Amino acid sequence: MEKIGIASDHAGYEMKEFIVGYLNSKGYEVLDFGTYSPESVDYPDFAHPLAEAVEKGEVAYGIGLCGSGEGMAMTLNKHQGIRAGLCWEPEIAALIRQHNNANIIVFPARFISNDDAIRMLDIFFATPYEGGRHDRRIAKIPVPASEK
Repeated sequence: MEKIGIASDHAGYEMKEFIVGYLNSKGYEVLDFGTYSPESVDYPDFAHPLAEAVEKGEVAYGIGLCGSGEGMAMTLNKHQGIRAGLCWEPEIAALIRQHNNANIIVFPARFISNDDAIRMLDIFFATPYEGGRHDRRIAKIPVPASEK
């Protein structure tokens, strides 16, 4: 089984723990980047290490969680090798894999249920990237070196 990375802030902590238990029951090895309690923390402190692990190939995919999902997604997507997609509907979980070759799925923990997260996670892992016309678009996502 693939190794999966996961990170959350305090708002996503309970859902993160639920997801870790689910993934472990399915035989996945999970690298947990925190947070490790419901105490208030800053999401970038956990998003950056997750993004770096995905970029380095230490984990096959990542899962990010925070209250709205927005802060986690914004932080993760600052990394050039990351394509993190915010999901609140199963169809989006499929589309971010099919069209964007997303390597991190992000959940708005305050707005979806644990069951919804698992349903979307299963879709995310099972959906292949379509390639083709999407390759050209994905190649344009990283900021060119001349513009940095």
